[in-house]
Amino acid sequence: MDLSNMSAAQLRDLQEQVKRELVKRESDDKAKAREQILAIAKSVGVPVQELIASAQPRAKGANGGGSVAARYRNPADASQQWTGRGRQPKWVKDWVDAGKSLDGLRIQG
Repeated sequence: MDLSNMSAAQLRDLQEQVKRELVKRESDDKAKAREQILAIAKSVGVPVQELIASAQPRAKGANGGGSVAARYRNPADASQQWTGRGRQPKWVKDWVDAGKSLDGLRIQG
């Protein structure tokens, strides 16, 4: 197909046809995939809902990331804590700049 000989109107029409065909094919592909998944699940005796539930991302927690326990606490303000990761908070930097060891801020436990 030689696009250089087509008018702008013909090119826009072709573009619309391509868009419609892409939408149709994507829909057909999804339907085919759905049928295949259902057939596989049925052949092994696993309910599809169980497959869907096990494919859901797990909540962050013990093994999924999430928050890291604080390792250091500001003795002047216990609400200020730091995990030891990333950039040091100002209160930690001030502590270290004063010649004190990070061990003095470590949370015992």
